[in-house]
Amino acid sequence: MLTTKDHEQILSRGADIRSVLDQLSRFREGFPFMNLTAPATLGNGIIRLGGDEVRDLARSYDEVKRGLRILKFVPASGAATRMFRDLFEFQSDPEASASTMDHKGLAEKYPFVAAFISELDRFAFTGQLRDAVRKQGKDLHILLDDHDYRTVIRYLLDPVGLNYASLPKGLISFHRYPDEVRTALEEHLVEGADYCRGDDGTVLLHFTVSPEHMEAFKSLIDRVRGIYEKRYHVTYSVDFSVQKASTDTLAVDMNNEPFRNPDGSLLFRPAGHGALIENLNDLNADVIFIKNIDNIVPDHLKPENSLYKKALGGYLLNLRKSIFSFLKKLEDTDLTGSELQEIEIFARDRLFIDTKFLEGLDAETRKRELYRALNRPVRICGMVRNEGEPGGGPFWVKNVNGKVSLQVVESSQVNMADHEQKMHFQKATHFNPVDLVCLIRDHHGNKFDLTRYVDESTGFITKKSKDGRELRAMELPGLWNGAMADWITVFAEVPLITFNPVKTVNDLLRKEHQVSLGH
Repeated sequence: MLTTKDHEQILSRGADIRSVLDQLSRFREGFPFMNLTAPATLGNGIIRLGGDEVRDLARSYDEVKRGLRILKFVPASGAATRMFRDLFEFQSDPEASASTMDHKGLAEKYPFVAAFISELDRFAFTGQLRDAVRKQGKDLHILLDDHDYRTVIRYLLDPVGLNYASLPKGLISFHRYPDEVRTALEEHLVEGADYCRGDDGTVLLHFTVSPEHMEAFKSLIDRVRGIYEKRYHVTYSVDFSVQKASTDTLAVDMNNEPFRNPDGSLLFRPAGHGALIENLNDLNADVIFIKNIDNIVPDHLKPENSLYKKALGGYLLNLRKSIFSFLKKLEDTDLTGSELQEIEIFARDRLFIDTKFLEGLDAETRKRELYRALNRPVRICGMVRNEGEPGGGPFWVKNVNGKVSLQVVESSQVNMADHEQKMHFQKATHFNPVDLVCLIRDHHGNKFDLTRYVDESTGFITKKSKDGRELRAMELPGLWNGAMADWITVFAEVPLITFNPVKTVNDLLRKEHQVSLGH
């Protein structure tokens, strides 16, 4: 299927010929479904941190993290197109014009857009929108009085105005305070000043961004850095990276033949957030917090959010102490049967490692296998009660080797035609808000090679199009799904207040994203 010219193109991207051939095989054979054995629930895969314990762990985190390099990792790539999907749909309707649709008609046909227009004054970006309209010699209130909603939305989305259709979520104004407006990016700076502050007052943050938005992100940081450093008495060290071209995956046509551009070259596409395991692997840190760009709150909710972040961090560092202690024992001493059993019980009860594979092994082999089981990256994943929000959830999963482990699983990875698998998925009590704290160094201080812990069989295939032609695209195992499949994984329940995503623009109208302007 691949020509000499194709090989040259692949190598020029920093990719590997073998991996591209493997992708072609995957397109033909497909990815296997996950094999769920049960949902993870409280007492069976999910731990609950009590009120006093949360505060104790948060205090412990502030003490134990001294001397450690703490970093916050925020995937912030891509435009916020989906955030404005309903507004795009309205704009594309030829009947949605000032002469044919008043607010009542708008409410009947486009209730989402009607809610957006009715509550326009409550958005953080409204002042900026008013200024953009004024620069064009118009008045926002007159446009609204004239029911000229298409023009209002055009000034929000198009380059003639705020150009929000082309901006990433990180650069969109999320919250309005009495004396300032903050973007999602700025809120992450503020939050990071609390639980990612190092011993010397430095706050380490890393954002993954699209190449076309890199300069805009850097410009915003340069503009606001000094304000927040002075306000919170910190120094920010902010880095950016882009998804590596070498992680892009080949696209194929509907016959699983390589999809070719008009010039005959192969088409490669970004392979989803699972590709960011490479970016994560490049970072220099002991502990890394991972949180999505849109899951951020105003100041009045930050204390509770930060409390639980610190509690998860404290729990991780407590486990770290025990894991490192046991690894040194396994490394340095001849252990008795009872000592080996103590480590095995810790691995099973505290780290949720399936230890059945140790049965029947002699002492030396048990010791070696326990060492291997404990000497891996560790992640604590906050999980919230499932109240109908979309997203993956925590499950017990059996892999092809018969080993059972805790995994974050998306609905697309489950064979819903299998009654038992469907029932396991539907019985999930919690879902994944992407609230992780990770340990990526071993007990000798060496970084783990995170690419070694990926389950390559957990990617998935989607249908897309380019230039009017249908194609099949491949996404790599998700960052917190298959890309971390072989990590030590602990799920901990966190309150729903810690999960406040902005999937649509009207989510910014939720009370969690509104700020009282009276004080």
